[in-house]
Amino acid sequence: MIKKNTIKILYLFLFAHLILWTLVPTFSNKNLPLDVIEALAWGTDLSWGWDKHPPLSVFFPEVFYQIFGNQDWAYYLLSQIFIIIAFIYIFKLAREFLKNDLLALVSVLILESIYFYNFTSPEFNVNVCQIPFWVLTTYYAWQSFKSDKVQDWILFGLFAALGFLSKYLFIYLLISLKLFFIYTYFRKNKKFNFRLLIPGLVFLLILSPHFIWLMDNDYRTIAYGLKRTSLENEIFLNHIIYPLKFLGKQIGILIPLFALLLLVIKTFTFKKIKLDEKSTFLIFVVLFPIALMFLTSFLLGANIRTMWMTPFYLFIGLFFIYLFKNKIKPDFIKKFTWAFLFIFILSPTAYLYISLSQDNKRTDYPGKEIAQLVQSRWDKNFINEIAIVVGDEWLGGNLSYHLRSRPMWFNNLSPKLKEISLEGGVIYTGNADILKSICPGEFGSISQQGICMIGVR
Repeated sequence: MIKKNTIKILYLFLFAHLILWTLVPTFSNKNLPLDVIEALAWGTDLSWGWDKHPPLSVFFPEVFYQIFGNQDWAYYLLSQIFIIIAFIYIFKLAREFLKNDLLALVSVLILESIYFYNFTSPEFNVNVCQIPFWVLTTYYAWQSFKSDKVQDWILFGLFAALGFLSKYLFIYLLISLKLFFIYTYFRKNKKFNFRLLIPGLVFLLILSPHFIWLMDNDYRTIAYGLKRTSLENEIFLNHIIYPLKFLGKQIGILIPLFALLLLVIKTFTFKKIKLDEKSTFLIFVVLFPIALMFLTSFLLGANIRTMWMTPFYLFIGLFFIYLFKNKIKPDFIKKFTWAFLFIFILSPTAYLYISLSQDNKRTDYPGKEIAQLVQSRWDKNFINEIAIVVGDEWLGGNLSYHLRSRPMWFNNLSPKLKEISLEGGVIYTGNADILKSICPGEFGSISQQGICMIGVR
């Protein structure tokens, strides 16, 4: 029955995942997570880059804001749309590799055991933003290799560029794919194919505005990324401690996945396994990026943060199922289904419990209520609209997101004074004691948050 209805089950799963992980955070969270608020704050003044990240993870939330406004559910939906797109193309590639719809479906369902694709997915950020582009780049890299069609090479370059504009760590996938093409062409002694240049040309063309922005802004996104690796605190032990810490975390993350794989695969012995083009491709796509991250940690003594690995495991289910496709248990369906359903229900239940039982998280911040109080006091004292909010990404970003006029957000007005008009109202938010002593307008304090309002009376 399951074999005959595989596609229907896939659609049902995708729909259930989309609805569940949109509704659960919508009803359990009072406020959007930090990274989403941060992106929406930056989105009030779109640019080709930011202090922390390249532009794409800001662009998509801003598009959704223009469509849905300050409706929190829309940004949870955005995250799940990105996850679903990835799942669809993983299934398409798995179907092509395995020639078996049921096993292709399992290659997707098994990803529910990795918390990157459920529990942490409601927070749209640079890691989630990479997910569909990681899959699409891989998918069209294979299509390019297999069919050598111009449109596939173009799409390969397009999605590679969009992935890099999501987060620079995307380069680990691109290096791995480049190594695959080099290895394959040298191994087969193929003549040089000029179509190999197409993805690179498309990639550079799309990225050129961002590269110009980087040069104009002292490469500050790259500096921020390097700072996050703790390289400035380098000691010799970091070259040992951080790689071991990295390996330990990856093993912990993958334990539920291997538990599910044990229900599907009889044995994991590598005897009589022959490597063909497909398995070689998967090795380069799955193992090489992880190995390169480990080498980065080992050689540089860099601290690899767990969430950075979000897109790295998207093809791990397909990898193991393809490699051991001749060792699949004939009666695995029933046990796997029950185990999958347990995980599928457990993850949102845990999210809901944590969200409702704890009240000191960022998502418990009363951003909407504070903005309503600020708006009410503004309306009583001033006749113009609020045009600018100045403060950090969290306090200022929340006001910008929730206020009626959706004012532009700035961390500091000084660098922008020549470019912006101050005819509209301005709100400064931050330390209450400091603002109270220097505020030239109407001052107020809410939950130890200072508010300084400057407008036309």
